[in-house]
Amino acid sequence: MTDEPVDPADLQDAPKGPSANADDRKSEQTPENLVHFNPWRDFNDAPSQVDAFGDDPDPQLITAFLDMVFGYCEGLVPIRSFIDKGQGYNGRPHNIWVEANEALPDKMATFAHWASREGAAVYVIPGTVAAAGQAGADHVVQMQTVVVDLDTGDIAAKRAHLEKHLGLPTMVVESGGITLDGQHKCHVWWKLSEPVEASDIARVCRLRGDIAAKVGGDMHFRSAHQPIRVAGSVYYKNSLKTLVRIVEPNAQIEFHLDEFAQAVSEMPPAPGISLQPNFTAYDKPDVGDVLVTPVREGAQDDWSRFEGASAAIGHFIRMVHEGRMSKDEGWEGICGYNAAMLRPQWSVERLARESERLWNRHVERHGPPLIRLDSAAPAPNEMPVFTLGALIDDDSPMPQDIIAPRVLTPGGLLVLGGAPKVGKSDLLISLLVHMAAGEPFLGFAPPRPLRIFYLQAEIQYHYLRERMKQIALPSALLLKARDNLVATPKLKMLLDTEGSLRVAEAIRRAFPTEPVDIICIDPIRNLFDGGPDGGGENDNDAMMFFLNDRVEVLRDHINPDCGVILVHHTKKLSKQQIKDDPFLALSGASALRGFYTTGLILHRPDEDSSQRRLEIELRNGPALDAKLVDKVNGEWVEINPMNERLVRAEVGGKFDAERVRKQDVILGLLLDEAARGRLYTINQFAETFENAAGLGGKDAIRNRIGVQATKGFIKFLRDGSPYGLGASRSRFGFLCVEGMVFPVEGEEVDPDTGEVSPISIPVLPTHYKSAQTGALLEVENPLVWVYPDGERP
Repeated sequence: MTDEPVDPADLQDAPKGPSANADDRKSEQTPENLVHFNPWRDFNDAPSQVDAFGDDPDPQLITAFLDMVFGYCEGLVPIRSFIDKGQGYNGRPHNIWVEANEALPDKMATFAHWASREGAAVYVIPGTVAAAGQAGADHVVQMQTVVVDLDTGDIAAKRAHLEKHLGLPTMVVESGGITLDGQHKCHVWWKLSEPVEASDIARVCRLRGDIAAKVGGDMHFRSAHQPIRVAGSVYYKNSLKTLVRIVEPNAQIEFHLDEFAQAVSEMPPAPGISLQPNFTAYDKPDVGDVLVTPVREGAQDDWSRFEGASAAIGHFIRMVHEGRMSKDEGWEGICGYNAAMLRPQWSVERLARESERLWNRHVERHGPPLIRLDSAAPAPNEMPVFTLGALIDDDSPMPQDIIAPRVLTPGGLLVLGGAPKVGKSDLLISLLVHMAAGEPFLGFAPPRPLRIFYLQAEIQYHYLRERMKQIALPSALLLKARDNLVATPKLKMLLDTEGSLRVAEAIRRAFPTEPVDIICIDPIRNLFDGGPDGGGENDNDAMMFFLNDRVEVLRDHINPDCGVILVHHTKKLSKQQIKDDPFLALSGASALRGFYTTGLILHRPDEDSSQRRLEIELRNGPALDAKLVDKVNGEWVEINPMNERLVRAEVGGKFDAERVRKQDVILGLLLDEAARGRLYTINQFAETFENAAGLGGKDAIRNRIGVQATKGFIKFLRDGSPYGLGASRSRFGFLCVEGMVFPVEGEEVDPDTGEVSPISIPVLPTHYKSAQTGALLEVENPLVWVYPDGERP
């Protein structure tokens, strides 16, 4: 505040004094709450005595001040007085609430005369409240001014800067204080053309803070309930007694809020002020100092009891909100601060009330507490238990599946795994679109259109929208799903405490009225947070931390009944291992498999076939047979399992294995030969390795090379000049495979081992064979090896 640290909470909770709306009512104020107050002596019609040693309150200035600050407002004006410092004695604050009407100036003048005789300053909150006893920031219902307090530095230069960029103010008040270089401290006021309410009050307070930051004013006025001296009252401080004067009245000047806000935003910082002022880090005591420094009532210390208590309570609230202590431990810390540092202590009721208010505000601003040690698991006496008889006798209906049949149940966790490029993201998007439209997909059915939040961290925005536009689904289905499926572009964040808060806020914004049904995280790897020890996906403890303290806690605070879908990569296993137990292929720790309620694994049993197999493992329902799926005309469809190879499946499998073996041999030979300094065209390779390594004749080799070129495993280099071979006369050129290197002259020495090895350069393709037309096309980026959809070596 301007000249005196204040304790706004005392204004809110102090016993009510005699209402200025009833001058003849006997005061209910007790002696301990008021210094020498006598309603007969003070509220009477006798003229005030002239003080020969200083100024008396000026009713005309008071009237002008009140008209400027409250002339358009309705409600009660919170008024406060307390003894200014430096007079050799102290007193408790005195507070009254007066109706903002035509009688306000007379009542304020009477109160100011009483305060003057007691050596007390007079303050108001520059806004009205609805009821007596209210004086908190949340209680202010109307304001009609913007004010900045200039109490340090070159005040004249700051005023000139404000007038240059914001125009002449409505009023300038010299508050009574004087700076070290002899300049008068002042309040600069701008009157609005109409009172503001609700969210505009916060806007006005932001303007007050922004102006103060740009000219080096008092940042406390960013709070709506910050009191300020009344012009026309008397300033007592350090043996100085003077009138709080209006030195520049421009009552006719008013400002429209939008225009004034625009001017404030365009105003540059005053000379000597940082070009990037921090509008939030204003002059507050460090919480470390607050927790160990006693603070007395009546603003006798560097900060008030209210400031100290608020800072301490806020500190413990943040600790509880972030899970660094339980709620009980936080309350113990608050009570301990109250007992040790506040003198006198606040009552337990007031402490609890203020703690609850600040807790609610913190949750409103930062979201629900995502890590609460006292709520991570139920206490032993809260653990639910049921007898066998109770379970058998409970005939209540089962909860409705989110995705039937039992694929995703309320509060369930589904993990979809698959190797890179197997098509799991494409399958997932189609699944989510169908669920958002309320339509079945591959035998999975939602009960209604579902609200889905797709938290994906792989595809950037423009490529995400491209992929969504390429979905080959009926327009009627897309129309049903367009508002129910909300997706994020690629995110650069972890799902840690801060990330979880951001996600929770995004979900609430996406679905403000109805709870979300499914939260989908794609993939785990890009958002994984292994906890304080920083463990990775292969660490069981880190995986359990991520699942319990991140995924489950996020879900529980958004909607405990919503389902969660996690997308995960699989590791390389042999075909036989995948056949025996496909869910062993999930990457990372084994804890994941023991945690989920449903597992889905998408894999390709036959590398020469586009068909995929979707393996299903359920915990909350009967087993489901695996599904054979494929993309037909851009849509995923389920293939009749009768079409699988049944007759001579073993012989067919042997032929399949032989084709894979030949593919591996050809690719391996090309890599080995290039490392020895030899590149081949198709005919040269077929003729060189005819009947070698079990490849068969040259025609069979050419056929296998053609198949691998169509699949993208083999590409071509038309110009061999960089490798000393010159241009190829072949239609396709030299054969090239991923990872191929070619030796050049020179040697390199490993700095760690001293090993000497020849220098090699990568062999990069220039052309590839189109999988659709067989045409030879140019490679767009030789550094990125691209395979046709669903193909990997």
